[in-house]
Amino acid sequence: MKNNHSNIKKAKKYLDKNKCVAVPTETVYGLAANAYSDEAVKKIFHLKKRPKNNPLIVHYSNLSKLKDDCHVNNNFLNLYKTFCPGPITFVLKLKRSSKISKIVTNSKKTLAIRFPKHSVANKLLKILDYPLAAPSANISSKLSSVKAVDVKEEFGNKIDYILDGGQSKIGVESTIISLVNNPTILRLGGLEISKIRKILKRKIIIDTNPNKKVAPGQSKLHYSPGIHIRMNAKKPKKDEAYILLKQNKNRSAHHYYLSKHGKLSDAAKNLYTCLRKIKNKGYKSIAIQKIKNIGIGKTINDRLYRASNK
Repeated sequence: MKNNHSNIKKAKKYLDKNKCVAVPTETVYGLAANAYSDEAVKKIFHLKKRPKNNPLIVHYSNLSKLKDDCHVNNNFLNLYKTFCPGPITFVLKLKRSSKISKIVTNSKKTLAIRFPKHSVANKLLKILDYPLAAPSANISSKLSSVKAVDVKEEFGNKIDYILDGGQSKIGVESTIISLVNNPTILRLGGLEISKIRKILKRKIIIDTNPNKKVAPGQSKLHYSPGIHIRMNAKKPKKDEAYILLKQNKNRSAHHYYLSKHGKLSDAAKNLYTCLRKIKNKGYKSIAIQKIKNIGIGKTINDRLYRASNK
């Protein structure tokens, strides 16, 4: 994280040449490239081994730059004023005049956009002449990266540059809401739906159907460490890693903890790191204690459910 200013300028040089750069955000690290460039965006899909029908999220530094590409509405403006920059992604109607690469949207007439809160990502976006397409920095369907070292583990020398911004504070991806018609949650994430509902003061549809590829993170198999996962387990089987929400006195070499004191926000932050650690230790199976399905616990359970699909 040293010399952030010079590192940000270095990242810009790579991005200006249509290269891919890993960028820290408050949710997870993103694999970023110029969203206006077909050449650059193709590299994201190639590196991630991402299906072409899975659209990308585009990151902006401010509202005026977004207005070059998307139509905004009152629902968006109300949520933007309250939560941006932050862990919320909006699906909006694209303008015909937009320069966004059609590869980003899979030729759809909508675009998923967000304003990251991480200071490093913000500073980078402010010195660029284009927004950044930036899905999570991982191989498609695998665990997201929350540290620079995770990105290195995923891509090795295949990635041009990793901009280190420390560990992501939230640790799970952004909440995605479509505002094209009736407000609809397409992906549970780092911002609780109850907070969104409070601002919009209306019913919000939840539709996270894996058969629809309207937004990222809807795939049936996703966020996976590549080993078997058992949810809501009361105890582990022999030689199985066991993830518990809170540290307890019954310590075992096979026990892993998401939080010191049982806070769901800490559990979300530590989830991918914990799963990655277990994977790297060579376990063949993971059992996970029941996580309360409230607040960000719903997001944790969503990630574990998708990770447990075969």
